[in-house]
Parts: sequence; C-alpha cells; structure tokens
Amino acid sequence: MDKYLKEALKEAQKAYKKKEVPVGAVIIKEDKIIARAHNLRETRNNALAHAEIICINKACKKLGTWRLEGCKMYITLAPCQMCMGAIKQARINEVYIGALDDKNNEPLEENVKHIESTECSEILTRFFKELRNK
Repeated sequence: MDKYLKEALKEAQKAYKKKEVPVGAVIIKEDKIIARAHNLRETRNNALAHAEIICINKACKKLGTWRLEGCKMYITLAPCQMCMGAIKQARINEVYIGALDDKNNEPLEENVKHIESTECSEILTRFFKELRNK
C-alpha cells in the first residue's frame, strides 16, 4: 500500500475507535504531510465534519492560503459530492483513494486515482457490519 494512503488509513482507524464512519485523509505538499484528519460528524454533531473538509481546513491554516495548488490528497474512501467540491475549490491537484463508494454511481473525477486497498475497504465493511448487528 502507498505510504500516504497508509497514513490516511491510520486516521480512518482513529475514526473507527470513536464510532465514526472510518474515513481518513492526509494532504501532502512537497512530499511532506501538512494535514491529516478523520471523520468527526458524530463527535461534533456537524454534517460538514467529513475527513476531507477538516483536512482541507488544517492545510489552509498551515499554509496561510486557501489555494492548495501543488498539493495531493489521499483519502481512504472516494469523496462525496460536497467533499469533491471542496477539493476542487481548494485547487488540490491530485487525489488518491483507497476504496470506491458503492453507493455513489458518479464516475471518478479526472484528477482522482484509485489505489486498490483491501485494508481501506475492510475497515468500512467491518464498521457497517458491526453497526447493523447492534
């Protein structure tokens, strides 16, 4: 697995432990992680607290600009429409995902590349299976 996708998976595991949908994201600039985040919608009671949105906010703060040109984002799950819009608005050049979203029939954006990752798929499958069994 790609080293940056592995870092995003660590974030997804943090979300899993908090009983959040296990999605994690990292943003890279010049081969360094500048921001990392995981889903916090339940924790914050906020529909906008997706891993991608939180990660973009952190990267903007770190760089002191909303323009994240030259950055790459690694996410454990394909982004929803809201997050894809935020990624575009932030001008993130490249996006790499570990798992496809089975509920989302939208084709992947041109700048989104799928890095097949069983680990990213398995954590989501396990989370939703446990949720259904409760």
